[in-house]
Amino acid sequence: MSAALFSPTAGGRPISATRRGALPAWWPLAALLLLAAALRFSTLGLQSFWYDEAFTPVHVLHASLGATLHSVVHTENTPPLWYVLIWAWSRVSGTSAVALRLPSAVFGVATVAVAWAIGRELEGPPTRRATAIAAAAFVAVNPLFVWYSQEARAYGLFVLTSALAMLCFLRARQEPTPRRLATFAVAASLALLSHYFAAFLLAPMIVMLLFRRRLPWLGDEPPAEGGGTSGRATLLACAAPVIVGLALLPLAVAQGGHGAQWIGEWALTSRLQAIPQYYLTGYAGAPLGHGIELLVALPILAGLGYGLWSVLEPREEWGALIALAIAACGVVLPIVLIAFGADYLAPRNLVAAMIPVTVLIAVVVTARRAGRTGAVLAALVALGGLAITIDVDLSPRLQRGDWRGVAKILRPTPAGERVITTVELGAAPLEYYLPPLHNLAEGTKVMVSEIDETGYAPLRASAGLPPAPGFHLLARDDVHGLVVYRFVSPAPRTVSEATLRRHVITEAHPEVLISPGVRISSAGKQLSSLSAYF
Repeated sequence: MSAALFSPTAGGRPISATRRGALPAWWPLAALLLLAAALRFSTLGLQSFWYDEAFTPVHVLHASLGATLHSVVHTENTPPLWYVLIWAWSRVSGTSAVALRLPSAVFGVATVAVAWAIGRELEGPPTRRATAIAAAAFVAVNPLFVWYSQEARAYGLFVLTSALAMLCFLRARQEPTPRRLATFAVAASLALLSHYFAAFLLAPMIVMLLFRRRLPWLGDEPPAEGGGTSGRATLLACAAPVIVGLALLPLAVAQGGHGAQWIGEWALTSRLQAIPQYYLTGYAGAPLGHGIELLVALPILAGLGYGLWSVLEPREEWGALIALAIAACGVVLPIVLIAFGADYLAPRNLVAAMIPVTVLIAVVVTARRAGRTGAVLAALVALGGLAITIDVDLSPRLQRGDWRGVAKILRPTPAGERVITTVELGAAPLEYYLPPLHNLAEGTKVMVSEIDETGYAPLRASAGLPPAPGFHLLARDDVHGLVVYRFVSPAPRTVSEATLRRHVITEAHPEVLISPGVRISSAGKQLSSLSAYF
């Protein structure tokens, strides 16, 4: 867009006359923000809570902030910022699925605007907006970003604060004024307070700020000299997130990887394959198959190849290298740590690293010399992400497990006459949807007239057989892949916790849930268990 557009006159005529009816320069961003909001807010309550989401209102959030933070220390693996925010928000909004997911949706829409700003920092001449439009569009429709914009966990905040840190880094690197450096320090600190994996993204930013004059590959876009700042100001700005990170170390040690054992049990090769899969087809896109993944990847690969073949201009090459450095550190450093015994490489922990990946794609695909071909390929990339995102809304097989639907099936039975066995991932959702369920203590016995077993395929060969003498199968239901067996007895019967735990329908770790109304023969043990539970 030419400078004449911002002049009082153009071609001797008032600008209002020459541009009457023309759309404002920011209309693509406004349109993309509306699209992002529609994709996130319209289906915010569509899917059931899954385990991690339900665990927050059931076990983490309490009436007092102190009790909540105590639970964060002893049950979570994430820094406290999101929990403080969601605790304050839940005091106003309650703990429904929509209420607890709403902040993540807001964070997700805001990330689109930040991606636009990052694209503006990295694109070519000021008259071009292609990179900004592409970066914002990719973030708006990408199924992975949409998924975590609809999850009541810290990932949406993690993505937003990491993107803000990248934006502030770019601005501080080009013009290192005290204000810009201070903004970077704040954004970087917030990112670390959102998720520990922010450290891998911040590390290259800090290095590039501290050594910006000694890295020859950054020479195409030297920082401005007009800021009048000193190396000491840069050092202080870079020290701030480091200090925050060191302050978080005792918390990380105290948390000690709660509930992260599943990461090590997941084959490393499968996790590495899941990283691009998550980006292309979303968190639950595996059922779509490799054919769909390849179809979505083709315009990305074609755009990257064509953009590089067309030869990037110096500013574009600089932007691509910056994004590549940040993305590479965000993905590779966690992999390197595995060799030192610190294996926390879950693909979802890399979700914020997908922001620089997205920006890298946008810079290369929309390179000026790529012309209309690049623009077409960028549009295909966005359309592929949009198609997958809409498919998730339409296909239960791509959604979170429908524990809400399972709870509806189980709800008609009087709580005082029933015990439920479930997989571990179903415990917190069932406790959320069927309060006030809680775990049955070891060594106890219960007197019930109904035993319900829930889980998912593959099922054991014994699935469907009565779990205890005197019970017979009443019904079998399939709730979008979650299987429910209901067994009943004409009269209440005593069943041990060990029997219930042994007779589960899947190989996954079992949980046994009861309500306070169930009669328990080992009262002393149960009272002790309840005391520890609450």
